[in-house]
Amino acid sequence: MKFSSFRLLLLIIFIFSCSSNINDSRCNFLLNLDIYYEVNLNLPQYSDLNFVSNSVYVPDVGNGGIIIVNSGTGFLAWDASDPNHEILPCSILNINGLEATSSCAQQNTYSLITGQSLGTVLNCTLKAYRVESVGNVLIISSF
Repeated sequence: MKFSSFRLLLLIIFIFSCSSNINDSRCNFLLNLDIYYEVNLNLPQYSDLNFVSNSVYVPDVGNGGIIIVNSGTGFLAWDASDPNHEILPCSILNINGLEATSSCAQQNTYSLITGQSLGTVLNCTLKAYRVESVGNVLIISSF
């Protein structure tokens, strides 16, 4: 009997350890692109990033551009395309303070601090990029 209980325990551990490695097939709208982009905070187009809680949209980088945020504790960068929609013009997120919303019929809204959806629970979070600060320059890249 102990042997059967032990095997059952191993089976349960195996099932739970494997379940976290399964990719959600619904989160495959965005491409895994290699990006590298430098932001000089001294340039006028990025001056808003010198203040806490401000965001800047940069087109033509990543899937739908990138959104860079000054969170107060550092800088964050997110892909500006809604991860819960296929890439269309309406899936490019519009910034409203520390939130971003798509203009598609579903109008998904996300936190620019956590990347999580706001209001409606969605399967996919915003795609994050790495941000490294070197003096007054931010280096945004893929992980």
